[in-house]
Amino acid sequence: MQNGSSDTNGALGREHGSEMYGHVPVLLQLTIDFLAVRRGGTYIDATLGLGGHSYEIARRLGRLGHLIGFDKDPAALERARARLTSPPAEMAGDWPQIELVHASFADIAQHVPPASADGLLADLGVSSMQLQDAARGFSFQVEGPLDMRMDPHSGLTADQVVNRFDERKLADAIYEFGEERRSRRIARAIVRARPIHTTAKLAEVISAAARPMNQSERRIHPATRTFQAIRILVNRELEDLKVLLHDVALRVLRPGGRLAIISFHSLEDRIVKDALRDGARDGALRVLTKKPVTAEEKEVAGNPRSRSAKLRAAERM
Repeated sequence: MQNGSSDTNGALGREHGSEMYGHVPVLLQLTIDFLAVRRGGTYIDATLGLGGHSYEIARRLGRLGHLIGFDKDPAALERARARLTSPPAEMAGDWPQIELVHASFADIAQHVPPASADGLLADLGVSSMQLQDAARGFSFQVEGPLDMRMDPHSGLTADQVVNRFDERKLADAIYEFGEERRSRRIARAIVRARPIHTTAKLAEVISAAARPMNQSERRIHPATRTFQAIRILVNRELEDLKVLLHDVALRVLRPGGRLAIISFHSLEDRIVKDALRDGARDGALRVLTKKPVTAEEKEVAGNPRSRSAKLRAAERM
């Protein structure tokens, strides 16, 4: 087995570097190491994004390898397709089969045979492309419509959540998915300010209702947790994550196959931690990370987004 820790093809992503695609994949080398990518293997990127992690996996697979990428966002899928189907000239004859699927990672088992994958990666963060596109409505820092759907063609929108949920249901969602202690005050303010149809207006209403009370609260925007909560609800992020960890990964990974999950907030990390612990208790997994692996100072300095990233990994028994 060829371990991914030795970058046999040169510096990570040199030819198709992050500068070209405006995206820096977090914990990249550590993730490659834990996946222990081997030539000729089959690997799944459950959250393809802009293809940063997948590109580095593909470089190590060789022409007999197989990379399968999944994403709910069709725009991300097409950006990743352009990247992954353009290997560097010196590797053109040694590039793996690339298969990209527009689907949630909860549905991976419908597309991948049982016990056929040597590794599965999921990077649970929202991509920079999604945050920077005002029309997607993910960010309170740019004005746009209240959408927040990873797949813009299906499902509940943030506008529907904000304007149709009753006050109690809205408060419960903000508390559960955003861990926001002022959820009831925020929900009351939202209901009184309806209709709200833009990210800027929603952020304004939340900020007025939840002014920071101390220095620690001033470090993050008052709307951060509420926007997180609505996005998680709209995209069924936690439900799908539980399906991935408790069902899909155990089905599609072959014995010895590796699982690597990168999370960005405590709700996700808790679900990952509990799932790996349960898998180990049941004899289905061997946990490779006793505690979450985090970015070193050098990476954080170059990519502030990596500060909150936590990587956990396991091996299929």
